[in-house]
Amino acid sequence: MVAQYEEIRRQRVEENRKRMEALNLPQLSHALRKSPSPKPSPLKQVKSRTTQKELVEVRRSSRVANMPTPVYKEVSVDTGKMPRIRRAYNKHRDYSNRVYASDEDREEAFERAEKLLEDLGSEFPAFTKPMLQSHVSGGFWLGLPVHFCRKNLPKQDGVITLINEDGDEYSTIYLPRKTGLSGGWKGFAVAHDLADGDALVFQLIKRTAFKVYIIRVNSPPEGTTA
Repeated sequence: MVAQYEEIRRQRVEENRKRMEALNLPQLSHALRKSPSPKPSPLKQVKSRTTQKELVEVRRSSRVANMPTPVYKEVSVDTGKMPRIRRAYNKHRDYSNRVYASDEDREEAFERAEKLLEDLGSEFPAFTKPMLQSHVSGGFWLGLPVHFCRKNLPKQDGVITLINEDGDEYSTIYLPRKTGLSGGWKGFAVAHDLADGDALVFQLIKRTAFKVYIIRVNSPPEGTTA
């Protein structure tokens, strides 16, 4: 079997050799090995393209044609301060008719209020409050003594009633965080024509009610004539 296989293999090899000689492949292979290697094709030179930009002048009005072109850019100036907000209604307020009490008159009204506070006794908590322009005009905000508020007044926002000497009642909004009277205080101030230098005595007759006594600046003491 082995001899037969070798004989068949030899015949195939011989047949392949004859076919190659018929096609002249051995001579072509020998010629290719001896021929010089081909030169590489030169690279094509790429010409650089230059783009030429043409500046076209923008048409401008003849009135401004000879003027320099404006430059628009943001310029920030750091002043180190927060911007001041101006409210429109401020310019409509008229402070020209304000009347300011003198230091002597203010002190005299405050002393009379302190005398009244002493006469009222200590049955109810009380304090005196001299009036300023901010209390009776403009903002109409009345700040109360902090220690008095923390000790005697509610801890939550609410209504506090002001009762004048005639028994008339006026509702105001009390703000404990700011320890003062807001809404409603203007109505009380205007109704009683309060002025700069007046001195008020606030007597807490209830948890949320003050009896208010008004000492007018420049008014004569009780028991005297003007």
